[in-house]
Amino acid sequence: MAASVPSRPDAVKPGDAGKVLIVVHQAHSTPGRVGLKLTARGHELDIRRPCLGHPLPKNLDEYAGVVVFGGPQSANDCEPYLAEEMNLIECALKEDAPFLGICLGAQMLVRQLGGKVTPHREGRAEIGYYPIKPTRAGEQLMAGWPDHVYQWHREGFDVPTGAEMLARSDGDFEVQAIRAGRSAFGIQFHPEVTRLMIHRWTTKAAQRLELPGAQPREAHIAGRFLYDDAVDKWLEAFLDLWLASDRRAEALAAE
Repeated sequence: MAASVPSRPDAVKPGDAGKVLIVVHQAHSTPGRVGLKLTARGHELDIRRPCLGHPLPKNLDEYAGVVVFGGPQSANDCEPYLAEEMNLIECALKEDAPFLGICLGAQMLVRQLGGKVTPHREGRAEIGYYPIKPTRAGEQLMAGWPDHVYQWHREGFDVPTGAEMLARSDGDFEVQAIRAGRSAFGIQFHPEVTRLMIHRWTTKAAQRLELPGAQPREAHIAGRFLYDDAVDKWLEAFLDLWLASDRRAEALAAE
């Protein structure tokens, strides 16, 4: 099933709602369905690849939000460009700008908040579709959490001091989503994946499917047909909530 794009008025054009900073970690990575939905909401996507030397802004005054996606790196790595991304996350937290970290991006948020990112103690991975459930805080935040989500990771994270867990798992990696403050979110799973992305990941990184805990390729394909509609609906509602968490203009007006 192709990623759905919400119906928006014809008058809404990319850029009408402001720019969203997109950070990806490989030369050919894309923001997938998240990018499609943000564009449909009138946002221009400013895509940066710090791993290729792309600079990051010093402040977020021109941006409606920031999304840092996943990648093969670890949040514990010491490359200079990852340090620059950590500075960007610090900036988003200080400015109270909407921030969304997905997989690696969520793990970097946790590190910035003083939490820990570690591999599974038995070397297990989550690669495929796995069950999650919202916590009480997650249910209070929004309805409609999907019961299975797409995963591709070997490291997990704890809940940093000052953050709250929004979704959890009874499996190998308990913490699945967190919120810090009003507008910073980190999710371990990948709601952005499209059918083509799953095909590409399971083909080009097929060796990862041999890791303990990973699912075979056919389970990825079958899982998309079973679970993706619920993920798509959740992402629609979540992005609206995330974008609406921006209160910077109100705070400025109150000064």
